[in-house]
Amino acid sequence: MADIPNKARVVIIGGGVVGTSSLYHLAKKGWTDCVLLEKNELTAGSTWHAAGNVPTFSNSWAIMNMQRYSTELYSRLADEVDYPMNYHVSGSIRLAHSKERMQEFEHAMAMGRYQGIPMEMWTPEEAKEHYPFLETHDLEGVLYDPTDGDIDPAQLTQALAKGARDMGQKIIRYCPATGVTQHDDGTWTVHTDKGDITCDYVVNAAGYYAQRVGEMFKPFGGRTVPAMVMSHQYLLTDEVPEVEAWSKENGGKKLPLLRDVDISYYLRQEKNGFNLGPYEPNCKGHWMTEDDPMPQDFSFQLWNDDLDRIEDIVTDAMERVPLMATSGVGRVINGPIPYAPDGLPLIGPMPGVKNAFEAHTFTFGIAQGGGAGKVLAEWIVDGATEWDMWAVDPRRYTDYTDQDYCNQKGMEVYGNEYAMHFPHHEWPAARDKKLSPVHDKVKAQGGVMGAYNGWERANWFAQPGDDTSLEATHTWGRSGPWEQRIKEECEAVRDHCGVLDLPGFSRFMVKGEGAAETLRGLVTGGLPKVGRMNLVYVSDDRGRILTEMSCVRMGEDDFMMITAATAQWHDRDLLRGAMPASVTVEDVTTTRDTLIVTGPKSREILSGLTDADLSTGWLTHQSTTVAGQPAYLIRVSFAGELGWEVHALNADMPAIYDAIIGAGAKPFGMYALNSLRIEKGYRAWKGDLSTDYSLLEGGLGRFVKLDKPQDFPGKAAILNEKQQGVKKSFVTMTLEAGDCDAPYMSCIWQNGEIVGETTSGAWGYRVGKSIALGMIRAELANPGTELEVEIYGQKCRAVVQEDQPLWDPENERLRA
Repeated sequence: MADIPNKARVVIIGGGVVGTSSLYHLAKKGWTDCVLLEKNELTAGSTWHAAGNVPTFSNSWAIMNMQRYSTELYSRLADEVDYPMNYHVSGSIRLAHSKERMQEFEHAMAMGRYQGIPMEMWTPEEAKEHYPFLETHDLEGVLYDPTDGDIDPAQLTQALAKGARDMGQKIIRYCPATGVTQHDDGTWTVHTDKGDITCDYVVNAAGYYAQRVGEMFKPFGGRTVPAMVMSHQYLLTDEVPEVEAWSKENGGKKLPLLRDVDISYYLRQEKNGFNLGPYEPNCKGHWMTEDDPMPQDFSFQLWNDDLDRIEDIVTDAMERVPLMATSGVGRVINGPIPYAPDGLPLIGPMPGVKNAFEAHTFTFGIAQGGGAGKVLAEWIVDGATEWDMWAVDPRRYTDYTDQDYCNQKGMEVYGNEYAMHFPHHEWPAARDKKLSPVHDKVKAQGGVMGAYNGWERANWFAQPGDDTSLEATHTWGRSGPWEQRIKEECEAVRDHCGVLDLPGFSRFMVKGEGAAETLRGLVTGGLPKVGRMNLVYVSDDRGRILTEMSCVRMGEDDFMMITAATAQWHDRDLLRGAMPASVTVEDVTTTRDTLIVTGPKSREILSGLTDADLSTGWLTHQSTTVAGQPAYLIRVSFAGELGWEVHALNADMPAIYDAIIGAGAKPFGMYALNSLRIEKGYRAWKGDLSTDYSLLEGGLGRFVKLDKPQDFPGKAAILNEKQQGVKKSFVTMTLEAGDCDAPYMSCIWQNGEIVGETTSGAWGYRVGKSIALGMIRAELANPGTELEVEIYGQKCRAVVQEDQPLWDPENERLRA
């Protein structure tokens, strides 16, 4: 009992690499009165049986940042905390069997270079020089990362724990958390059998037990953690004399870590043998059924071998490195690895729960553990992270992630661990979780669907004979069966009228005494008058872009706030956290559907279906009926044409949709909408609009009122930035692109130097050009500046455009 403090600033539940890293980084930021609780011994979960690979490679900017930081931390940690560790920086080679894989590697290499990681592309022959036992006859090329390697997971965890203890932190082993209680002031009591600890913040870092720990938070606004557990095997071979001889000849170096991503395995030198880790398509989840319940404690336990499952991959690895076939299998490790539905961890604020955070469900916890601790400590201490971390934010998932969804997606992600994520590819598992009231009607029109925060929306509309197979989407190019259809959809919106069913718009009714004044103190700009709407932005304390909302003012203290589908829980928590007790924030997202009706003939089409006043100006709204059904009309269009959003209750929408289609509107999809919005320079949330950029860098200064009396978040930072001048500026560029448009985080070059990055890109069918939005050095953001945008390894000429929309720059069509 004596070693349990009764107070702490933060209590972390879970003593794996992520929990200890979080404790260590909190101490580095000066919070040295924190406690970590571990139910068994440190490393008792996935950490102890992890292979310990430490790559930097990722197609996610946020994940790459986190993993890069881990490699930097691990290289100095032994000296920093005076604890010896086995950390081998062997470098790695990734094998490409196809042109498409080479394109993926080129994009990742460019991102890596931008972050300071000196990746290189090698020919198969160059790879053979560094890895003489490798068969290279069928390879297109190889990506080399000199910073890749492996570390002993137990030593890493103990080093982080020692560093944390040396700075004053407490670690209490064999002390599971048995429950939590939140008090009226937002503080917590964490209960254990050894005593209670009162604290300001709680962190769920319980690894594959995170779902069980998460249940403790349900009475305080929590939800079931979206996760499942996979069985992951890797095998260790006996020693191989040739490997030992090569290491001796090369000064004790290890062979580069090899990943054959098209076959789906890694192969690493382990002492003088091999460690082979497959990610097999015929994979197996555990603890998913009633007859296979999760045990109370699985610490330091493994499952029996199941080598039949990985036989094909083992055979392939032996053909790739024939030397491997000369040794026997010494040991097989088959242990539990947690998986979130997209394979990325959950780090950040716990959805719906004040002063609670998550740092769990790490599939690659050793590689990401260092960066995860940094990110979590920033979130808790500073209220914001250095890099935008939406990719791992727990609020990216909402109420569609039932256990069936998690199980199906976890299996899909594991079986496609190294798969390429092509821009037009939609993963098929666990679909149709949230359906629009006109879903069947959209499908009957030829809708080829995609999932957006669980909602099914049409990406494009196929005609009879079009190839809608998954195989057709395996390309980075814009060309495919969808291209002609997107063009036709954009032309229909340009010349006539299109209709897009848009379920899942996040909608919040904010009303009550003080709502207006509280919003004025939250958003950076002004509020609309009653009967009007406008865009509002919320910044963090650094003046960076936190979110964008459409603010529809119904009354003096009565607002409808509309945001992106994916922002639902993010913006719900933001609004609820800002409002006083007199104001209610009601989430009505699931009760209503939205149609975008837009194009020069949209007024004509709607006029035959409604008595609404269609002559009212842009950015107005009114309650009315459409096709005899009660509806709300908002005069706005993300497509940049004359248009309205039609909002109606789910039960009323089918009749409205049928009437609009019957009046001649052509269905269009999300791919066309993306093309149309990018021609107008309209930003997309968490691409163009993220906390990586300030509002002034994002070109959103017109949405900031520094002269208003309210001291909104980030006001001082924005004022300072305005006085100092921005370092980066948002620009629209036209590109002389080849077959592909610029993906997110393409490098922008000038004179052989990286000067910025793209935030989104697409072909503009109204202007007939490839367009990219991006951030570049402020001094280059002048119309006519010539740059190069690197698209999957190809540098394409780019020209900075005027700071206005490429299409209808005066907004005459929008205001018609």
